[in-house]
Amino acid sequence: MTEKHKTTITRLLNFFSRQPIPIARFIGRFLATVVNVLHISKTSETIRLNIGICFPELDKPQRELITRHAIRNEIQSYMEFFTIWGSSAQKNIARIHQIQGEHYFHDAIAQGKGLVLIVPHFGTWEIMNAWFAQYTQMTIMYKPIKSDEADQFVRAARSRENANLVPTDESGVRQIFKALKQGGTTVILPDHTPDIGGELIEYFGIPLYSSNLNAKLIQKTKAKALFLYATRNHDHGFDMTIEPIDESIYQVNADEGTSIIFKQIEQLIRQFPEHYHWSYKRFKAHPQLKKIYNIPNLDAMSLVNSVRNQVTLED
Repeated sequence: MTEKHKTTITRLLNFFSRQPIPIARFIGRFLATVVNVLHISKTSETIRLNIGICFPELDKPQRELITRHAIRNEIQSYMEFFTIWGSSAQKNIARIHQIQGEHYFHDAIAQGKGLVLIVPHFGTWEIMNAWFAQYTQMTIMYKPIKSDEADQFVRAARSRENANLVPTDESGVRQIFKALKQGGTTVILPDHTPDIGGELIEYFGIPLYSSNLNAKLIQKTKAKALFLYATRNHDHGFDMTIEPIDESIYQVNADEGTSIIFKQIEQLIRQFPEHYHWSYKRFKAHPQLKKIYNIPNLDAMSLVNSVRNQVTLED
């Protein structure tokens, strides 16, 4: 990468990070309008396919409406991330206007057994880090961004929240286990595909290769587990929700525990589908669906239905 290119990236990051939340949202809505009207983004087709996979019971106009809202909300979230990363912890804390279920968090911290925060790719999750860091030491897995400048920018933002960033490998897992044993807190985004291996766990009726690390962390350390998310409100801020995880996660094996987490994510998505980040190619994590994002949507849906029917017959 040339020095000129690096300078351009730095300037763009600094520019967007200095924008207030209302301006960041306006830019996001403008970009989303361009994408929705002109259909210029390949990512929008991924979003459209994922929504079709998860909501086959809806008719095409209903799915298309969710798709348009989801594209708008996801792009707005990305623009909000820049502003959040460029702001002080105090400013970000002040942007959280309402917290539903706050007592679950304080009760868990008081127990001193460690805390695992389960955070799906939903809404604007980055706003929550500063609030939690007020009360507990955070240890978070972090995968470096390919762009050195972007990576430095995000690392600097996370360091302002006193988070201990650990690598996404065995050494990082060991550090998280140690932190939980000492009563610390970790944040896990569970709705992704592991780089290597994983177990086939059902998600929206499709078995997908998934990591059961989250359930293992909870079960082996006996740390408290909470489920949380944040969505924007109409007052230039955000509202946060904290929910308990089904207590049976402590009595089952790791795969069944992972299934419990996925079911809670699925329930949230079914309730507020327009706030989920649908751009991740999650459904290729099945042996028969590896190419679904590279073929026409009708062909992809035919393959998905075939897999779903197989699961139904096995059940």
